[in-house]
Amino acid sequence: MTLLILAGTAEARDLAKYCAATKIPAQASLSGATRKPLPLAVPTRHGGFGGADGFKTFIKEQNISAILDATHPFASFITERTFQVSQELGLPMMRYDRPEWKPSEGDKWTFINDESEAINYISSHLNVFLATGRQSLLKFKNISNSRLYCRQIDPPDMPFPWLNGTFIIGRPPFSEAAEKALFLKLNIDVLIVKNSGGSASRTKLDAARSLEMPVLMINRPSPTPASTLRSLTEIKIWLDNLNN
Repeated sequence: MTLLILAGTAEARDLAKYCAATKIPAQASLSGATRKPLPLAVPTRHGGFGGADGFKTFIKEQNISAILDATHPFASFITERTFQVSQELGLPMMRYDRPEWKPSEGDKWTFINDESEAINYISSHLNVFLATGRQSLLKFKNISNSRLYCRQIDPPDMPFPWLNGTFIIGRPPFSEAAEKALFLKLNIDVLIVKNSGGSASRTKLDAARSLEMPVLMINRPSPTPASTLRSLTEIKIWLDNLNN
């Protein structure tokens, strides 16, 4: 068996370590969204496949016999394509989808379905922190009456697309104290995040609760038909069964 791990999350790194430690033959793939990603414990391919046909060619050339999709919860296009290709080739596939965040007492969350809806909840002359990544930045173009701060891992290769915005560069994880200090320094009024889940990146939400800051929480895309598990323990059992 040769497993392909579609990576890009902290959990994918954990699962790559598990495969290496238990001698499950595996290789990983990273889309290239981050210029200098943290290394994985198994051989890793960087960059896109060139569409579904390129993906199928890669699978056949590398003798891939199973696929684990451990990409970001909002990478629905990748998951949908992987499911379709795995069905066509008759390969077992599993999606790991970490549990969503749920509001706790003191949280001031408003749920929205798309970034473009945020304008409906933002009044004029606010400082808005976008913890949504650069790929969806253009969906915030309609927020022209406030100051935008967009955080990304890599230094930008072009200026902010509008005069009312600034890039903030930082590589996670961030502590709650660091997030709180940053929000206070920038005088942030509203935090916008995707409901990606995970304990490591929840610190910004804990900081927002501490500051009684409103949060616009973007709901996840509709689920794909792919078989999905939400526990790393269950995923490791699935991997062990594949390897036996």
